[in-house]
Amino acid sequence: MIEVQKLPRNETGIEAALGVLKQRFGEKFQTGETVREQHGHTTTWIQNQPPDGVVWPQNTAEVSDIVKICADHRVPVIGYGTGTSLEGHLNAPAGGVCVDFTDMNQILAVHTEDLDVVVQPGVTREQLNTHLRDQGLFFPIDPGANASLGGMASTRASGTNAVRYGTMKDNVLSLEAVLPSGEIIRTARRAKKSSAGYDLTRLMIGAEGTLGLITELTIKLFGIPEAMSSARCSFPSIDAASQAVMATIQYGVPMARIELLDAMAVQAVNAYSKLDLPETPLLLLEFHGSAASVAEQAEMFGSIAEEFEGTGFEWTAKAEDRTRLWKARHDLYWSVLALRPGAQTVATDVCVPISRLAECTSASVAKAEELGLMAPLVGHVGDGNFHVSPLIDMSDPREVAASKEYVSWLAELAISMDGTCTGEHGIGQGKKPYLEMELGAGTVDVMRAIKTAIDPQGIMNPGKIF
Repeated sequence: MIEVQKLPRNETGIEAALGVLKQRFGEKFQTGETVREQHGHTTTWIQNQPPDGVVWPQNTAEVSDIVKICADHRVPVIGYGTGTSLEGHLNAPAGGVCVDFTDMNQILAVHTEDLDVVVQPGVTREQLNTHLRDQGLFFPIDPGANASLGGMASTRASGTNAVRYGTMKDNVLSLEAVLPSGEIIRTARRAKKSSAGYDLTRLMIGAEGTLGLITELTIKLFGIPEAMSSARCSFPSIDAASQAVMATIQYGVPMARIELLDAMAVQAVNAYSKLDLPETPLLLLEFHGSAASVAEQAEMFGSIAEEFEGTGFEWTAKAEDRTRLWKARHDLYWSVLALRPGAQTVATDVCVPISRLAECTSASVAKAEELGLMAPLVGHVGDGNFHVSPLIDMSDPREVAASKEYVSWLAELAISMDGTCTGEHGIGQGKKPYLEMELGAGTVDVMRAIKTAIDPQGIMNPGKIF
């Protein structure tokens, strides 16, 4: 594991807060070692830094009580959804209390006529879409993992559908949140737009739990399209596939999804999901709309693909075929790990302007080969976002050093192309070295000023972002 910074602990305050929380919440508060480790960082290569206790609130009032107790004793508070974040967001470098929102998983109100829904933060995207299916509605943000909506808002998540439907920042209308003092606020009403004061909704989205805990969300919904079809197309190189993506977006083809897998990623998918895709760079696509428009979109993409030597273009509207294809894409994390049993992976997460996509993906593959890394590439490339996942033997210092070099090189490359070091995973602990490089010292100082003003004791998820 990669070690991360430890922060000073308030031992006296932690001991006192744990005692009060145990008395207040009984069995809903746990301090066992296994439970605590499960609530520290558990994905990729970042060291696990468990909290001192975990509490499961049932409602907003209880969240407020938890935060007030922690504030009284100057004890850190870390929010927890489903544990799928990738940059150490869940770690407790100064110890503290983890607030697990698993039990706050109620869908409170569906406004079908207004195309919105009110949910608690522990509701997962799959749970919500199962609930909505009979009403002809769906929530499109799909980061792959069955993440909680509160966690998705906190990290400003996106995923496979972002090219058409946007990211969490585009789809949250309002939030209820508990501030570091324990005060409960609501950031907006349900109107689709507003010019009323500061946009506190988007201040909380992507704040990674450093400004407060989200306890309720009002989010946009969409009608399930009349027709959906999925397609696949193989290419001779990463550059050719990326060029096809660039042309598709620039020509204005209204894609719902457009995913890139390099040859190594296709090999992993074939082995893990029992598919027989050609093991060359591959685009997976999805089209939404009327039956006629879906067919037209597929034909348009097929014509574009031919220009870049695309082969084996096939598309289908059969639900079972689409489900199988996208399940294989969503299982890619496990597919990649199976390529090299026992290895650890780190999920990189850069995003560049679409005009730089081919240059950036091609350079990324070449650099991994230069460093001798086994590093599959996948991406939500319709908006310029992709991930390279080096598979590392953590007992081999050479591999660890090469991977560290690669992660830094890739983040700096994306920034040099006017892109970002994180398209959707967030900063957390893992990306802190690149924030000032990307945004500038003045911008980061403004963020720190906001953090200090809202959280003067620094108890909300300390050690993240800055």
